[in-house]
Amino acid sequence: MSKRNIIEILTIIFLILIANFTFAQTKEFRETTVDSLTFVNNRNSVNNLNTDFYVKKTFTKKNIQIPYRLLKPKNNSSDQKYPLIITFHNSTRIGNDNENQLEPFAKIWLRPEIYNKYQCYVIAPQFSKRSSNYKQNIDGIQISKPSEDVFALLELIKNIEEEYPNIDKNRIYLIGYSMGASTAQNLLNISPNKFAAIVSVAAIPDFSNLKKISKKNIWLIHGEKDDENPYMGSLELFNKLFLNKNLTFTTFSNLNHNNIVIPFLITEEIPKWLFEKHK
Repeated sequence: MSKRNIIEILTIIFLILIANFTFAQTKEFRETTVDSLTFVNNRNSVNNLNTDFYVKKTFTKKNIQIPYRLLKPKNNSSDQKYPLIITFHNSTRIGNDNENQLEPFAKIWLRPEIYNKYQCYVIAPQFSKRSSNYKQNIDGIQISKPSEDVFALLELIKNIEEEYPNIDKNRIYLIGYSMGASTAQNLLNISPNKFAAIVSVAAIPDFSNLKKISKKNIWLIHGEKDDENPYMGSLELFNKLFLNKNLTFTTFSNLNHNNIVIPFLITEEIPKWLFEKHK
């Protein structure tokens, strides 16, 4: 092979690599800090919201019973299509009172400016036991596995779609924090074609269906100082989905497991990002 041919081949390889880097996923670092006053004020801004708009319902399938809350669009019209959000709670909210699962990521949709501007259906299920369980894989990375109840959620979603035909099936979104983020990832891996996008905050990752989620709209958010659900898990998922141009990984260098959600409670950043995504 001539020197010229070698140079041409190397040039082509270089251009391919450049193209892959250009269209690969996004990684960003934020230096946000959260002091005690900001922590209290931001949480209170959503915790003080009236949750009566979230109607109490219960889904039953054989021996599985899942209490859930349903929020409808403010100006619900049969002539308009609306996204559907499914929001998942963390492990401290496990129970069956159909109240405690309304953690901050469920309540942000009640903020007046969000409720008016980003009209949608929201489902907030409550699990009576862990919805996602963790174990170490052969590489020493903690991974998450879904409970039986998570599989049943697909039927709940189907029932809601049938009851409310103005749900936009091309814009069904998942969001969760901690165990809830792991559960959101589990559901995305179980049925990747069902969902348009996911926001996963401080999750233990799910690597079970990487090929099928390799083009999905995914926003991973994690605090580098998280000592409960290790930051390394999200970093490993980011690396495994290296060529997914629809993946964003946001690292908060100064935040930990307990304050990672705080910056998002008084902004519209998450609703805005979700509403821009379609299947």
